[in-house]
Amino acid sequence: MFNFYSTGLWRAVAVLCGAIASVTSHAETWVITDSAHPVNLPAGVGIRLIQLDEQHRLEEQLSHLLPANPEMAAVAAQKVLNGPEGARIQQDLIKAQQGLTDAWSVGVEKLPAVVVDRKYVVYGQPNVALALRAIEHSRGTR
Repeated sequence: MFNFYSTGLWRAVAVLCGAIASVTSHAETWVITDSAHPVNLPAGVGIRLIQLDEQHRLEEQLSHLLPANPEMAAVAAQKVLNGPEGARIQQDLIKAQQGLTDAWSVGVEKLPAVVVDRKYVVYGQPNVALALRAIEHSRGTR
């Protein structure tokens, strides 16, 4: 006869349930920052990182691939953008632009910002786990 508790399987299930509960308690968590404001993200938690200067970084990366001559650069840009690297860069640019739009939509005023459910925010805390605890405390969820 199989004994769920004596196999230790219950511990694995408990850990898994705790991890799922932790992630679902932050249905939508964004960390909004830039390269001048690094953050510490907790491992294994579904957090969307929005880097406000990501679009600029990607554009710089693309420009480094191009020659200085404008006509040659236009031809080279078409080659890059039509290839696999170009497709990746375009997708990354779309993602970066969406991040800028989302940060603007919630009215971020200071960096870094940890935003939960688009209504709760902690500013200036680079330790995301501590910011999340502060939000949980203020919401009364812990």
